[in-house]
Amino acid sequence: MTDPRCPWALSSAALGTYHDTEWGRPSHDDQHLFEMLLLEGAQAGLSWSTVLNKRENYRRALDGFDPTVIASYGQPKLDELLADEGIIRNRLKVASTVTNARAFLQVREAFGSFDSYLWDWVNGAPVVNHPAPGDALPGRTELSDRIAKDLKRRGFTFVGTTIVYAYLQAVGVVDDHVDGCPAKSG
Repeated sequence: MTDPRCPWALSSAALGTYHDTEWGRPSHDDQHLFEMLLLEGAQAGLSWSTVLNKRENYRRALDGFDPTVIASYGQPKLDELLADEGIIRNRLKVASTVTNARAFLQVREAFGSFDSYLWDWVNGAPVVNHPAPGDALPGRTELSDRIAKDLKRRGFTFVGTTIVYAYLQAVGVVDDHVDGCPAKSG
């Protein structure tokens, strides 16, 4: 019998677990939304499995993805992160964690929560697409274009439209589970 899950989830146990427990499930938790935003930015140019395998190291290195703590990082902490072999040590990506934490806190202040900001783009309901198992998923959409542009305007970095689309999928704003996948929302 063929596994009905999304084909990408079958390539490793870690990806399968991520798919089955997290990917595409609507998240309204600001802490999780922030974590995923930073991880998707770290993924730029790399495979998601690379970042997923380093996720616990990121949690340790970035104080549990606490945006208030990260926003206060100075150069000594950035230097420490750049020396940490457990995370992706790209200078621009590491610096973006602080930039994005500060922007995240500003959005949270303006909207009451990052959750409100993000989910307002879709009137609080996930966009449910219906790809078939063999279909290629889009790398960007008009929605990700608009959100990426707005995030950049608000001071975020590493939030191009492709990164934003992957983020929207990850936190369940967009449901791109293939039709027939047990994780499909409807």
